[in-house]
Amino acid sequence: MESGKREERLKILCLHGFRTNGSFLRKQLSKWDPSILAHFDMEFPDGIFPAGGKSEIEGYFPPPYFEWFQFNEDYTKYTNLEECIDYLCNYITTNGPFHGLLGFSQGAALSALLLGYQAQGKVLKEHPPIKVFVSISGTKFKDEKICEVAYKHKIKVKSVHFIGEKDWLKLPSEDLASAFHHPLIIRHPQGHTVPRLDESATKELQCWVDAVLSNHDHDEAKEDVIDKVDERIENRISKDHERGK
Repeated sequence: MESGKREERLKILCLHGFRTNGSFLRKQLSKWDPSILAHFDMEFPDGIFPAGGKSEIEGYFPPPYFEWFQFNEDYTKYTNLEECIDYLCNYITTNGPFHGLLGFSQGAALSALLLGYQAQGKVLKEHPPIKVFVSISGTKFKDEKICEVAYKHKIKVKSVHFIGEKDWLKLPSEDLASAFHHPLIIRHPQGHTVPRLDESATKELQCWVDAVLSNHDHDEAKEDVIDKVDERIENRISKDHERGK
């Protein structure tokens, strides 16, 4: 691959889990081989609402802690979700374009929702299609009205899903992966966490990243060809116009 093409890093928006913060997610991802994520420009915003209760990382990682939205015990009703979606769509259009989304737990559920909504033309209509998704301990929303739109069809983005054998969201994570077109599933023996990756999982993720970069370079090459063709057509029309005068 040409070095010039790899110098431009792809922007990835990273959404943290419930009652944590962007800095904590950055720390969680530092468990992975740094060369894997070296080709990405990753942004880690904080959730828009202060944590409304105790954080599971208190005493381990410093506050403040945030949440993206609130929900009831069986995860069927949501508070401030629309406000959160509006905020993130504005963030994406203002600071983008973003090539992909990465999320842990609540952040993964929210990322998948945005991707499904964009595919159905509900949000981010003026933003280029987001093409990449990394889900760690993700889940679907359960509200029927949301499901009818967000997961109406297989979501056609290149996705990888990390699913823990001891994660209480293991089955919901598998269900979320099934909402995507040809998802890569990387399983690990840990629980509800950003996992440390063994050699096999690291190779799987590296191959996936290489494919993402290759697809991006191919798309850019196609756009260059289209731009050149458009330019030739415009020049020809301009010359024909000049001759007709």
